[in-house]
Amino acid sequence: MTARPPDIDSAAARQQLRQLDLLFEYSRLPQWLVMLAAGVVTLLVWDHVASSAALSWLLLICLLTLLRTRLARQYRRSPPEQRQRPHWAALFYLGNGISGLAMGSVHLLLVPVDTFNVQAGAYAVTTGVALCVSIIYAHRFSAFLTFALPSWLPPTLFLWMQPDPSSPYWALMSITLFSCMLLAAAFINRSAKRSLQGEIRNEALLYRLDEARQQAEALNIQLTGEIEHRRQAEQQLRNSHEALEHRVAQRTQELQQTQARLSMALEASALGLWDWDLRTDEVHHSHLQEIFGLPDTPLTMRGGLRPRVHPEDTQRVRSALIQHFQQTTPYCVEYRVRHRDGHWVWVEDNGRAIERDSAGRVLRMIGTRRDITERRHRHEQERLAATVFEATSDGIFILDPERRILAVNQAFSVITGYPARDVIGRVLTSASTDPDTQATYARMGTALRHHDRWEGEVLEQRRSGERYPQWLQLTVVRNPAGEITHIVGFFADRTINHRAEEQLRYLTDYDSLTQLANRSLFSRKLAEATSQARARGNELALLHIDLDRFKNINETLGHVQADALLRQVAERLAAQLPQAVVLARLSADEFVAVKQNLPRHALAQLATRLLQVLGEPIRIGDNELIISASIGISLFPREATNSLQLINQANQAMQHAKNLGGNGFQFHSADLPTRSADRLHLEHELRRAIADGQLQIHYQPKQQLASNRIDSAEALVRWQHPTRGAMLPGDFISIAEETGLILPLGDQVLRRACAQASQWLREGPQAVRVAVNLSGQQLRQPQFAAAVERILDETGLPGHLLELELTESMLLEHSEGVADNLAALRQLGVELSVDDFGTGYSSLAYLKRFPIRCLKIDRAFICELHEQPGDIAIVRAIIAMAHSMNLRVVAEGVEHDSQLAFLRSLGCDEVQGFLISRPLPAADFARLMALQVSAASASSRALP
Repeated sequence: MTARPPDIDSAAARQQLRQLDLLFEYSRLPQWLVMLAAGVVTLLVWDHVASSAALSWLLLICLLTLLRTRLARQYRRSPPEQRQRPHWAALFYLGNGISGLAMGSVHLLLVPVDTFNVQAGAYAVTTGVALCVSIIYAHRFSAFLTFALPSWLPPTLFLWMQPDPSSPYWALMSITLFSCMLLAAAFINRSAKRSLQGEIRNEALLYRLDEARQQAEALNIQLTGEIEHRRQAEQQLRNSHEALEHRVAQRTQELQQTQARLSMALEASALGLWDWDLRTDEVHHSHLQEIFGLPDTPLTMRGGLRPRVHPEDTQRVRSALIQHFQQTTPYCVEYRVRHRDGHWVWVEDNGRAIERDSAGRVLRMIGTRRDITERRHRHEQERLAATVFEATSDGIFILDPERRILAVNQAFSVITGYPARDVIGRVLTSASTDPDTQATYARMGTALRHHDRWEGEVLEQRRSGERYPQWLQLTVVRNPAGEITHIVGFFADRTINHRAEEQLRYLTDYDSLTQLANRSLFSRKLAEATSQARARGNELALLHIDLDRFKNINETLGHVQADALLRQVAERLAAQLPQAVVLARLSADEFVAVKQNLPRHALAQLATRLLQVLGEPIRIGDNELIISASIGISLFPREATNSLQLINQANQAMQHAKNLGGNGFQFHSADLPTRSADRLHLEHELRRAIADGQLQIHYQPKQQLASNRIDSAEALVRWQHPTRGAMLPGDFISIAEETGLILPLGDQVLRRACAQASQWLREGPQAVRVAVNLSGQQLRQPQFAAAVERILDETGLPGHLLELELTESMLLEHSEGVADNLAALRQLGVELSVDDFGTGYSSLAYLKRFPIRCLKIDRAFICELHEQPGDIAIVRAIIAMAHSMNLRVVAEGVEHDSQLAFLRSLGCDEVQGFLISRPLPAADFARLMALQVSAASASSRALP
């Protein structure tokens, strides 16, 4: 008798036992992964936590690994009936949970909170291991949860509670990833259960078939015994029947085994079988869920599958079907279909028609379909890699472990000159005979074995024999067992880089225009020369050569011809100074040369010869130029004690030669004027004075001759210097003009004068028209008139109480900007006057072109009025001309009564000078106005 077939409960028990066997079978790899991750995390946090804590945690992981390994070994040795005991599953889940908790709690116990790099590295390692282990245990959902929850929950809660604003987002990303893993585990668990249940059902079916066969054999034996005494002819029949029964059972068993193997092969190959009935358009398809994401239900070709084909592939699929229907080609095509979740999947379709009607039309077709997306992507990556391999400009080669060349790219042949057919299969050696290169190649093997990488520069040789610098990189490729499988090499031709570096080094020390030494090389050479001269007792002479009026040549002829001029000057200097310690170009038109052990008279002769050579005509294109230069000479150690002082003294001597008219030379001496240094120092002090409010405004009264009253004043700037005392405008206005400081200075003077005049208008003693001198730079500013309007609005001063004094040179500029500003100022009611009239250009056309209302006669014509008859004629002519043009006339510099009387007799309108009053501070000027008002009031009361 045979055993009874297993019932449902025993099938469930077998399923659980089968799953538990798989869990213990797969438990070794996850635990070793956990221990490996623990080692990596320990290395990451070793410098950030106590070593005892890190080692304790690592020891715990190792101990847990050993215990779980021992548990798995005991389980495998136990008989099947003992494996069904519940304590095995409980011990497995307990160990699984402790392993997951140990991995998840590392962020709470070891990883410092304030170290993002360590946190990120530890989180990446633990998350990756948790992901791998969770996937391995996914076929048993309970095993998945006992590991995944303890490993994912602590770091997720830890990230959520961190004060860092980005931590909740990381925690949310962790929850999202865990949710996705949960869904994937559920899917894998479901598939595994189905597969296991199918195996158990197949085993039960085979068991029942075998039982039925045994029962049939028993019945046959019983029947044979009962009818053994019957006729001899029936015995022969029974024997034949038994043999037939046996053959049928054997074939049935073979068929079942074949079907089982076919089913397993289909499952393993991920092939989807389809059966298309063209009469009803129904398609029976397996693996719909895996390929299309659809449930396993019957579909139609037109309504279910054809709409999912990519529009670009529809015609190709249609053409393949038509050609197969016409019996011209087999049906085999690759195309894209839309998955249920929306993405496109590449599939490979193979099929054939198995049924046709009498007319040859296809009635039924069967075939297979499988997902080839990964294969397509892999082929695409391989194609791109091959393209990069051939298209890159760097040479690439691949070696086997014995350094035989397996493959080279096109750039390898272009750089080295060796075609691929000549090098493939040969051992990589250097073509260079350079001993250093040979020694480097000998050291490569050791470096690759110990470090898996080597890079450096070697001097290689092309097939033509040309040597070239090569930057070579070698990287070792190992298999999972740690064995070297390939060596990949990259190299680049650094010839161009070396040339660029040489050019850069040259440009670092030499001037690209004249090929002379530049300032950097000159400074080094001069420092070396002074050190050697001090040590050996030698003398040095520094000649500072500056071309006169080179700026005019540059602006007139342009930079191209100016550069050509500088090149010829450099050639002439180099020809005259072949033995110079150094000859350099410092700036645009400045050259320096250092000579050694030349007496003073020889230096004078050398400077004279240089001036003569430079003064010879120079032809630049169609222009013939004659230039001159100024040379300053300083001596070391007679005058200067170091290189910096030597340079400064030569520059001062050159500046002195230039101030004397140029085309000469000067030796430095202690009595040379130091105007340049003082002027530079004064410039810095003036800049600070404007910012700190050291400038003061004084007001010089103007008296009307008709009424003998003072109703206007000229605002004059004064600088109360902290150490030099009161400074007049002549001492610093020219510096302000040259440096551009005249703009903030003029704006400050104008603003303060308008504010003071506005105060007198509001508070008394009387309204005063204030005159302010303008600079040409101010008048050229496009928005100057708008700035004046803004100042008048801010201070509340009416425009007619402001007078701006211009010079004749400003008005002679034919500039639209100047004309627009003057017109706009006149629109504001501001009066315009011409200061120092008669000392400028003779053209008077500006008097009718611009809205001038007043002429100021320069003090040069007033101070010698009774000594120079010509001055009397000039003053009389100016007054007559101005009155004929309805202009007011003001005379400056009136210091004597006779001058005042003469100007009154000529009908001059106003006068100013020391006879009337010196320039006064605002408070003193206000008191003068108050006395005038009081005197006028007393005079009016005294009248009858």
